[in-house]
Amino acid sequence: MTPSQELRAQMAEQDPEYRRLLAEHGKRVKRLEELGRKGWLTTEEEQEEKRLKKEKLQLKDQMEARLRSRG
Repeated sequence: MTPSQELRAQMAEQDPEYRRLLAEHGKRVKRLEELGRKGWLTTEEEQEEKRLKKEKLQLKDQMEARLRSRG
């Protein structure tokens, strides 16, 4: 495990807010994977996909900010 991965694992264990962000990020990833397996998307699903991608990126940015403030 790299030092970066170790820090992330440690944060997930010790920081409730980081753990919450990680869980929310995981939910977005799972839903995007579901949408990606579809042969085609409805207009609503395309909008959802765009929204989920933005939210996923925002969550990742928030997690990285917490890592930087910790390290």
